[in-house]
Amino acid sequence: MRILDDPAKQPNKRGTVAFAMAGPASRTTQVFINMADNSKTLDKSGFAVFGKVVAGMDVVEKFYAGYGEVAPRGTGPDQNKIETEGNAYLEARFPRLDFIKKVTVEN
Repeated sequence: MRILDDPAKQPNKRGTVAFAMAGPASRTTQVFINMADNSKTLDKSGFAVFGKVVAGMDVVEKFYAGYGEVAPRGTGPDQNKIETEGNAYLEARFPRLDFIKKVTVEN
C-alpha cells in the first residue's frame, strides 16, 4: 500500500521521525528516526518529517546498529523482503534487531 506524498515542511534534524521512501509516490508505512542532522541531504529529496522523539533519545541511541544500512548499500535487511515477508523475515535473519513496541503521541 502506497501513501500519498506530503510536502516536506520540517528539517530532518536529529531525533525527528520521517517516512522512508525511494522517490516520489513510493512511501509505505516504513518510518525512521534521524540519528543525525540529515537536513542537507534528505530535505531536498522530499523526506517528510511528521514527528520528533521528545523523550528517550538515549534509548534510541542504544538500538542495535551492527547490521548497518539496508541492502544493497549495506548488510542490513532487504526492503523488498520486509514488505513481502514481514517480521518473520526480520526475526529469522536479524535476531539482534530492536523493535519499537509502544509509542505515545502528544499534541
